[in-house]
Amino acid sequence: MTALPQEFVRSTVDREGDAGAAWLAELPGIVADLLDRWGCVPDGTVMHGGVGVIVPVRRRTGESAVLKVSFPHPGNVHEPDAFAAWRGRGAVLLHERADERYAMLLERVRPTTLAEVEDGDEVVTVAARLARRLAVPAPPGLPRLRDQAGAWEEELRADAGELPHTLSRQALDAALATVHDLGRTQPDTLIHGDLHARNILRADREPWLAVDPKGHVGDPAYDGGTLLKSRALTLIEADDLRKAAHRVVDVFAEAAELDRERVRRWAQFHAVRASFWGRRQGFRVARGGPMLDWLTGFTDRLAEVLTDRR
Repeated sequence: MTALPQEFVRSTVDREGDAGAAWLAELPGIVADLLDRWGCVPDGTVMHGGVGVIVPVRRRTGESAVLKVSFPHPGNVHEPDAFAAWRGRGAVLLHERADERYAMLLERVRPTTLAEVEDGDEVVTVAARLARRLAVPAPPGLPRLRDQAGAWEEELRADAGELPHTLSRQALDAALATVHDLGRTQPDTLIHGDLHARNILRADREPWLAVDPKGHVGDPAYDGGTLLKSRALTLIEADDLRKAAHRVVDVFAEAAELDRERVRRWAQFHAVRASFWGRRQGFRVARGGPMLDWLTGFTDRLAEVLTDRR
């Protein structure tokens, strides 16, 4: 196996500590065993995501694929279940799985992500149309988002009381109302759960395909909220943040054929959670200092403009 990407090694150890270092030491052997099991040979440079490595391979048939091995974590358990349910409809195909290794053999797609498309409306429209296709009846055994509603409410109340912030009482109450009104009675629908432009890649079988699902079961409008949250940095330079944020909601709701108000409410909920998360954990682009302070303030403003229907 080609040497592991050093950025991936550093981030895994930083995040997981000794457990991450131990897993990294075993990873080359895990990959070798899986290549042998599934009759594959390496066929390109090893890549990585946030929690796993991606090894381009060639199968015995000559077909290209990728071997994905993720760090063992509860959040990675149901990814193959989602792929199995979709059977390539809007997402990459699952060829093989080794759940005990947190590993899959997947359809290979191109390295170009939807995040590289400059037209914001196109990004949102593509993501929304995929979200609509991925919203299918959920198989049993997958985590229901409705079961997280109680924890969400406790988290929001604790964060609001313990952390300094500039969120209005109205914005906090709106997020809590979403948990109460929408969070506790969600449909048994399989959704992506972490829908954003970097998790949508160019492909040959279809123009775009989704990767890295969480395999959650719940309200399809929830994914509209995750998408808007991920688009926040593209809205920073908007002349009118309110108009720009509501434009994302409008485009997503129309393309995904969802109720606009549900999408807005989930987007506002995600923005409030992100505001508190940033204060506790930092953001990927800023872990501390003036930049983090500025970003958390911006996230507060995003939550505020999404609190109102218009």
